[in-house]
Amino acid sequence: MPEVLSRRALNRATLERQLLLARAELSVLEAVRHLYGMQAQAPNPPYIGLWTRLSGFAADDLARLINERLVVRLSLMRSTIHLVTADDCMALRPLLGPLLARGLRGTAHGKGLAGVDLDELAAVGRKLVEERPLTFRELGALLRERWPQAPAADLVAGVRNTLALVQVPPRGIWGVGGQAAHTTAEAWLGRSQDERPGRVAAEEAIRRYLAAYGPATVMDAQQWSGMTRLGEIVREMGLRVFVTEDGAELFDLPEASRPDPETPAPVRYLSEFDNTLLSFAQRTRTRIAEEEYRGRIFTVNGIIKATVLVDGFVRGMWKVTAKRGEAILEVELFAPVSEGERAELEVEGARMLDFVAPAATSRDIRFQET
Repeated sequence: MPEVLSRRALNRATLERQLLLARAELSVLEAVRHLYGMQAQAPNPPYIGLWTRLSGFAADDLARLINERLVVRLSLMRSTIHLVTADDCMALRPLLGPLLARGLRGTAHGKGLAGVDLDELAAVGRKLVEERPLTFRELGALLRERWPQAPAADLVAGVRNTLALVQVPPRGIWGVGGQAAHTTAEAWLGRSQDERPGRVAAEEAIRRYLAAYGPATVMDAQQWSGMTRLGEIVREMGLRVFVTEDGAELFDLPEASRPDPETPAPVRYLSEFDNTLLSFAQRTRTRIAEEEYRGRIFTVNGIIKATVLVDGFVRGMWKVTAKRGEAILEVELFAPVSEGERAELEVEGARMLDFVAPAATSRDIRFQET
């Protein structure tokens, strides 16, 4: 019979692989590669996500990699913008590309593209964004010169779902605003996407997912990636098999470590859209957060709020407001914490304020229990 992994055992395994049991002594490039996709539709969350995971992280460390084209931001898993290494961009995009292209079918955007040849649309879109990086507004206006009958937003969606469009800096640089401009990954990185059989690429993605997230079900891997029908592939990969306390089948890398469930876990401040909360199916996502908290963390307009971990589990949310030289960290706790845990939250919160608001001359941390 497979070994049973408790909720707490799953929690500690995931925390270790997400670099949340202790700050890692890794380079930023190594960390981005290990994490295998940091959700990044907003520019700042990857910076906070790396700060909470790495020893000595500074915002310029990631900004430099973006400017040097060693990491990029583009639509990947779940058709959402992720921060990945350049190598992973060129390996993952061809694996996920057919899924993203199929995602147009049956959607409002897809209906708006009736009568538009998608291959021609992709070719025209590629030519435009490779001449110079374009915002989606600029791209839509230019595409309508060729297809005036189609809505600009639908034409842009057609290009976005068929080409690997990366967001070029200054988008994604800490402290720099402005609209995202796009070009193709091939033009930006100066090379072609990887050409590997789909089965080989899928197996590699599953191994990398397990290395970053811990033991997982087939449905977990599908939730993370947006892919379907992975069961046969997973079961033929020679992975180690476990089960959850309620009988769900889990798979893991044979060589992977799984910490003792009683391993202490430090308090951590997770960013908005942190993939630790997004990469598991309903049955096992309680390894990080109680199901009763989900409605408070995941909003109806698609925002996933920044959270605090206490003893390895979500215990509340946080936000920072900064203006006129004052920075305030507000921590909304879902349940009471001990005096020692509150003290940990204050120390870690003060460090986080140093990172996100270094110029503030006045700082405060406020707790609220709800």
